[in-house]
Amino acid sequence: MPDLNIPVKILGIGRYLPERRVSNEELARLCGRSAHWIEERNGVRERRYKSFETNAFMGARAAENALADADVGLNDIDLILNASGTAQQSIPDNAVFIQRELGERAAGTAAMTLHATCLSFLAGFDLAASLLLARRYRTILLISSDIASVALNPEEAESFSLFGDGAAAVVLSLAEGESSGLHRAAFKTFSEGAELTTVRGGGTQFHPNAKMTRAEDNLFHMDGLAVLRLVRRHAQDFLEGLEPGLSAGLGAINLVIPHQASKVGLRSLERYNWPREKIVETLSFLGNCISASLPLTLYEAIKSGRLERGDRFLMVGTGAGLSMGGLILTY
Repeated sequence: MPDLNIPVKILGIGRYLPERRVSNEELARLCGRSAHWIEERNGVRERRYKSFETNAFMGARAAENALADADVGLNDIDLILNASGTAQQSIPDNAVFIQRELGERAAGTAAMTLHATCLSFLAGFDLAASLLLARRYRTILLISSDIASVALNPEEAESFSLFGDGAAAVVLSLAEGESSGLHRAAFKTFSEGAELTTVRGGGTQFHPNAKMTRAEDNLFHMDGLAVLRLVRRHAQDFLEGLEPGLSAGLGAINLVIPHQASKVGLRSLERYNWPREKIVETLSFLGNCISASLPLTLYEAIKSGRLERGDRFLMVGTGAGLSMGGLILTY
């Protein structure tokens, strides 16, 4: 794959985490497993659950924090791009609700959604970079806001205890005359995995009013072992397509920002000779936050000082489908 070298810059980043902290002990009482089992199985000690929040509320608060971090006004934004795996309702598009939460100053700003489950942020970043390069927009607000907690099934203890809620946002623009940029991007989908990670309800096939729709159709289901096997079958070729040699080492990449899929998923990255100290982890204290996991982990890397201007970094992950995605950037 040739270098893209799109001069795009992250001007600012923000996040929103619900105040409600949920311990393994609390979930253990609901799913019939011990707190120790949950941590050993998933690597999660704590996660956040929404109380009063909606997707739009969390996304707007993360966006406001990103704007403040970038020292950019809302009136400078000409596209609000919602890149999330969940929405608070089917119609209208959730980007509309985020715009409304941002207030009157956002009125009239183009607002739309890109949905690629856990890879929504990566796909959104790739799209935003292309739109900026084409001069369609000058400054883009990219937001991922996900609420998993309402659709988890206590009968499936592993996934029930894996997920959390949260939101993160970035402000993007062209980086004229600077080193920041998007160098490589790759996405692949293997639809043989379409039934491995699902919420079957909520669409036209299992409509809420349809007699055939069962309560469990509206809950999350994942065959984690089958997903892991499918990922391992395709990961090496995918990584080599993203950048030759990436499946055998990081080369000039300073840091890895992975999707926080699971404990096993994060550990499996080391099989490609990626040093553990170069892999950023938020799973233990945030859980898997669907599409928000990647930008929340990026936020952690930036605010902790692990990722500095001029550093080359990799964002990579998987999503339901099965889909794989990766970006190589300079911060």
